[in-house]
Amino acid sequence: MAEKVARVGVRKEAGYLYFVDKQGDISRARMARGGQRRAKAKRRR
Repeated sequence: MAEKVARVGVRKEAGYLYFVDKQGDISRARMARGGQRRAKAKRRR
């Protein structure tokens, strides 16, 4: 479970994962799917 420890005022961009690195800095990494929305799957009967 994650825990919020501070508010730092970072504006998040779609397609990136934000985390605290070993030095305690805020870092970001590009997500594999880039924050794209998936189309809803059709329902089978």
